[in-house]
Amino acid sequence: QVQLVESGGGLVQAGGSLRLSCAASGSIFSFNVMGWYRQAPGKQRELVARITSGGTPTNYTDSVKGRFTISLDNTKRTVHLQMNSLKPEDTAVYYCNARYFGLDFWGQGTQVTVSS
Repeated sequence: QVQLVESGGGLVQAGGSLRLSCAASGSIFSFNVMGWYRQAPGKQRELVARITSGGTPTNYTDSVKGRFTISLDNTKRTVHLQMNSLKPEDTAVYYCNARYFGLDFWGQGTQVTVSS
């Protein structure tokens, strides 16, 4: 059984910063890829950023490039998302994802709200 627990969401003004964290626990000690997705009201869930188990970021969606940074602490099985220069369009529920040989695990989501 795998659990992903997110933290760090909240309300911030445009231009501000937030740092999301996702801690994994359970029987899998090293995932192939970990990442963050988000879902805004009325929209589909979209990939924000992903990182390999070796710590190499593999994907950033275009809208966050240069503003968001994903990082991985393998010893703690924790993935972080540093979000700077936040915009109102970044408002969404952010979900942590961990992938292990075709198996996907999801966190419960954390709300990020950016006010203008």
